[in-house]
Amino acid sequence: MENGDDATSSANKAMNDKERTELENLALQKVAEVSSAIDAARHVDEVICALHSLAVLIFSVDSSIVSGAVDQRFKDQILSAKCAADSERGSFRNNFYYGSAFPTMARLLLFEVVPNWLTQFPKSVRSQIYDPFFLEGPSIGVLEELIPILNKKGSDKDPVHDKICSSVERLLVLCYLKKEGIRRMVIEFDLVEKQKGVAVKKDDKNSVSRAAQLLASIPDKIRPQASSKLSSFSFFKEATIQLIAGAEEKSMQLPSVCDAIEKDSSQNYAIFFVGETFSRIIRRGSTDIVVSEMVPRIYDLVKSLLSSYSNASLPSVMESTPKFWFWLSLVETMRDQYSIERLAEGILRQLASRAVTDTEAYWILWLLFNRSYNHTVTIRAMFVDKFILWKVFPVSCLRWILQCSVFEVAPTMEGDVKWQKPPHFVDTLQHLVSIWSKREFVQSSSVEQQAYLTAAVGLCLEKMSKQELETAKDVLSLILQGVSCRLESPIDLVRKMASAIALTFSKAVDPKNPLYLDDNHSDVVDWEFEVLTQKKVIITTSSRKQFINKPKTPLPEKSRENLGDKETQKSILIEEISDKGVEDDEKDHDSDSSSDSSLEPYDLSDDDSDLNKTFTQLADIVAALRKPDDPDGVERALDATEKLVRASPDELHHNSSDIVRALVHVRCADVAAEEEEESSEEKRHKALVSLLVTCPFESLDVVTKLLYSSSVDISQRILIIDVMTEAALELSETKIITKEQQRKGNLITSTSQPWFRPGDRGPVGAGPWREVSGPGTSMLQNWSHQYERELPSRPGQRKLGKTRKWSVANSKDLQQEWSKNRFPMYAAAFMLPAMQGFDKKRHGVDLLNRDFVVLGKLIYMLGVCMKCMAMHPEASALAPALLDMIRSRDVSHHPEAYVRRSVLFAASCILVALHPSYVASALIEGNQDISTGLEWIRIYSLHVAESDSDTECASMAMNCLQLHSEIALETSRALESADRMKAQLRTLPSKLDNIIIPFANMN
Repeated sequence: MENGDDATSSANKAMNDKERTELENLALQKVAEVSSAIDAARHVDEVICALHSLAVLIFSVDSSIVSGAVDQRFKDQILSAKCAADSERGSFRNNFYYGSAFPTMARLLLFEVVPNWLTQFPKSVRSQIYDPFFLEGPSIGVLEELIPILNKKGSDKDPVHDKICSSVERLLVLCYLKKEGIRRMVIEFDLVEKQKGVAVKKDDKNSVSRAAQLLASIPDKIRPQASSKLSSFSFFKEATIQLIAGAEEKSMQLPSVCDAIEKDSSQNYAIFFVGETFSRIIRRGSTDIVVSEMVPRIYDLVKSLLSSYSNASLPSVMESTPKFWFWLSLVETMRDQYSIERLAEGILRQLASRAVTDTEAYWILWLLFNRSYNHTVTIRAMFVDKFILWKVFPVSCLRWILQCSVFEVAPTMEGDVKWQKPPHFVDTLQHLVSIWSKREFVQSSSVEQQAYLTAAVGLCLEKMSKQELETAKDVLSLILQGVSCRLESPIDLVRKMASAIALTFSKAVDPKNPLYLDDNHSDVVDWEFEVLTQKKVIITTSSRKQFINKPKTPLPEKSRENLGDKETQKSILIEEISDKGVEDDEKDHDSDSSSDSSLEPYDLSDDDSDLNKTFTQLADIVAALRKPDDPDGVERALDATEKLVRASPDELHHNSSDIVRALVHVRCADVAAEEEEESSEEKRHKALVSLLVTCPFESLDVVTKLLYSSSVDISQRILIIDVMTEAALELSETKIITKEQQRKGNLITSTSQPWFRPGDRGPVGAGPWREVSGPGTSMLQNWSHQYERELPSRPGQRKLGKTRKWSVANSKDLQQEWSKNRFPMYAAAFMLPAMQGFDKKRHGVDLLNRDFVVLGKLIYMLGVCMKCMAMHPEASALAPALLDMIRSRDVSHHPEAYVRRSVLFAASCILVALHPSYVASALIEGNQDISTGLEWIRIYSLHVAESDSDTECASMAMNCLQLHSEIALETSRALESADRMKAQLRTLPSKLDNIIIPFANMN
């Protein structure tokens, strides 16, 4: 029997193959007849008749519409055309489209009919016998015939090629947008086996991938003048909508679904096609389009389940509900890892913008990525490594990432006593902490990246208990290392990260005794650290003279005393966590322990003799400051020092050095009352500033030597630099003065009118004198100021009187205001000694490595000094020395962002301080120091702006580039003025021909 059945089935197969071959040959024969008729046609009606004869065999054509659009002699031919029966039409149609007939007919329609005849077709005829060849055909096959035509090279001025491309673009809009051909493509992949067995092989997905490639490439291949519906945004948006609709429709038709749809089943072709198309759309930069269409649909599905089912039953409900099957399998069918990563990133950010709850976000991510996360190593690495260590998301997204990939439980199920942490939870925490604790990470990563990883570590620590922390290998030591490393940073935000981790860690160890390392503490840690909302300081460069007076100094005064002792910082966390309760007990015990002898009265009659003593001599102040065992005397000396120094007594120049040394070495923390250390520190600070302002040379000689001395610690070095900065700003304080205020009396006459100014005598109605520049250039203003005024017309004269000019060499307008800046004369004493030996490593001094905070503040101070003498000749003399210092690779490429920020600030100050005329003179004279230095600033700023991980450095570098472009523009103008002036002075003697004339605005 079995042999008989096999023989019958073989016979039927042979008959089917024979019948299929005959129908394919018939279809080809009909196409050949149509082609011959079109070639021989001399009138458009002949072409219409030829197409109609084939169309009636494939489609349901309304012949009356076609006959009404042709001449009378062709109507009978159209109406008498033989129409196929429905059964015959279906069989003929399948063999026409799935054989070689349709590709031949498509080329005939596009390359023969379109250029010569299609424009003459009435619209009704075109919709009946031309468009249906593409509209009624399989969307996949039609796409394969249309897209390659757009690839063919053709001249832009070729009208034939232009007509063909225009027709193809019209058909694409008609077939795939208006008639939803993309949705039909999704359905067709599962029906191909029924229609044509060899169209898509079960073990071959290349044809599916090729169809996705052709579909996604449409916006790339269309002409610029094509319809806007085929542009990237419009086309990809419509394609995404149709793909999702087709996939959801197909999911509802599937009989069942397993844990994962078999990769080689024909049922998987539709979802595979959608995934491939999404991957290619995402690759073309349209992730937001895909995400914006996916997220609302998934959100609605998940929200409907959450309102009806518990969290424990949601996985089984999703896997058994057909409308969820497509979403469960979508990411599994995507083979491009980059596209998956971009899709996941876009979904996270879209969910954050929609402000969904943690539970809703968890189940949305679970629906899309859970299967791939469990079965694919790269997906697990994407969540655990890339999305935590490499990317920076909002904190809400970080919580969802940790919930899905590290905690692996819905947020509402964490309180369940049965919840067990995944085996890899502790390993993931150890991995995160090991990276977070490294000093290299703090130095090389952006502040945003550091805040993001700090939040990840903190959120994981919140889930840990004391017993789990004790069993976790190296977690305790790594956390202490990371906290200590961040407490040394001069950036306030980085220190806040250390405080947040220390607090979270202490609450995990001992919830009753949290450790607060910050004065402004809170029991609830804000893991955002204000990184996304803080307003960054940006240097404004609208005017080179309006530069920032004082950039932010991230190191507070109160932290100076703590920067020198690293071992103390490392032990703070351990001691305060373990001994906080013991410390409180000791305090209570000490407060109650008192002896009876302490209550006995004693004589106070003579003890207040020194309390009312006021300091009137500087020598007494020095003596009092050197007595640390007399804190009251030191406090009173600090109160009186600034006032006495500002009075400038005669002995100030002789005692200033001793006072400076005493003030630098005095320890306010030892002599001040409790909680008054800041007040004493401020008094010492102001006293030192007053000394540097009133006796600059004597005081600077001492502080610059103490700056690199081994007898001071890091806090005292920072104090010295801060004092020098404030003193420079005070010395440069602008005071508007006029010549009349400065001059006690006129040298020649007692009147207010100077001898070298033109007199006010003249005809009635004469205007006031005003200063003007020389003809054609403003260079001569400093050398010969000219004045002019307008004279009234004479009686009967229509023309105004001529201008009369008066010029006096080397004179200035007496009423002109100018600023008095005392700093330039002391600038060299401020800067040069401080720059000498900064790179030397001495006992207790290592600015390039350990003491980088001092180095950053030193460069900042030098930049302030340059700004304080802006447009002065001294700036031109000192700029090369400062440029040499910051150009050092150990300084400009320092691993700490704090130092790089200071370098960029100093470079900006140099650009602000240098006068364009000096730069022009340096270029003319061939001064390589200044030109090389300015070029280095440009190259360095470009490098930082492009590659620096610190966003503040990149922002400062961009502003530095803007300042550089401004000074370059002004320098070029000065050079042009010099060329014009040189041309005007050609009549001078040859010996004077090469003299470089000073430029204007040097005052």
